[in-house]
Amino acid sequence: MIDELIRMALREDVGDGDHSTLACIPPQAQGTARMVAKQDGVICGMEVGEKVFHLVDPALQVEALVKDGDTVHKGDEVMRVTGSSASILTAERTVLNYMQRLSGVATQTRHMVSLLEGLSTQLLDTRKTTPNMRLLEKYAVHCGGGTNHRIGLYDMIMLKDNHIDFAGGIEAAIDRTHDYLTRTGRQLRIEIEVRSLDELDRVLQHGGVDRIMLDNFDIPTLREAVRRIDHRYETEASGGITEETLRSYAETGVDFISVGALTHHIKSLDLSLVV
Repeated sequence: MIDELIRMALREDVGDGDHSTLACIPPQAQGTARMVAKQDGVICGMEVGEKVFHLVDPALQVEALVKDGDTVHKGDEVMRVTGSSASILTAERTVLNYMQRLSGVATQTRHMVSLLEGLSTQLLDTRKTTPNMRLLEKYAVHCGGGTNHRIGLYDMIMLKDNHIDFAGGIEAAIDRTHDYLTRTGRQLRIEIEVRSLDELDRVLQHGGVDRIMLDNFDIPTLREAVRRIDHRYETEASGGITEETLRSYAETGVDFISVGALTHHIKSLDLSLVV
């Protein structure tokens, strides 16, 4: 799957030829290029970068000087590639696009995880990912020390507000979900979103879920919600939580905090390929 994504990215970029390179680089020219970090951060995408180079030209020799999840500093050399100068130039931008993006996700995740030091709360990603980049972006979250939530719509039941409203209420949504799982023979965990303490009390009275998402709760209300749940179910806080407020939310004792900005509001890490 990753190979096909890379092939699509190369087709998008190269089209019917890298005419800039074809115009001025002799086919027999050989060279070495170095990938250098231009700022501090967490590197991610080393194997993806190597795959891009090898899909462009299997003869290229790629040397990884760090591994995914390593901290790098401005000026550090992270990768070296040797072989056809034309192939290196054709692959350059696609390699950097992948690695800069993934390293940016890993770097931001590492920073936010560090804000939870000493607490038991885990930092989760979400489905707010770049289309066709989800597996890679969630891998980058993992490299940064975060915890992957569900991958897609298929590996967990998530009853959000619209599901509940369309189903006719909390109790109906939970009961229909159990009927569906029994009928289809699937074993999927069930998470339900609540928007108030009143909705929380209805879930606690009805039961039948594995995790409760407390959506857009302020800190005092979240603390009360965690107290009422009292470890009977896993707890997750979500909605508008920033790095400035992250630790205060975690100090309520909530098990998980999901932050969509880990993958959808990221500044890429500055990397450069130099000869």
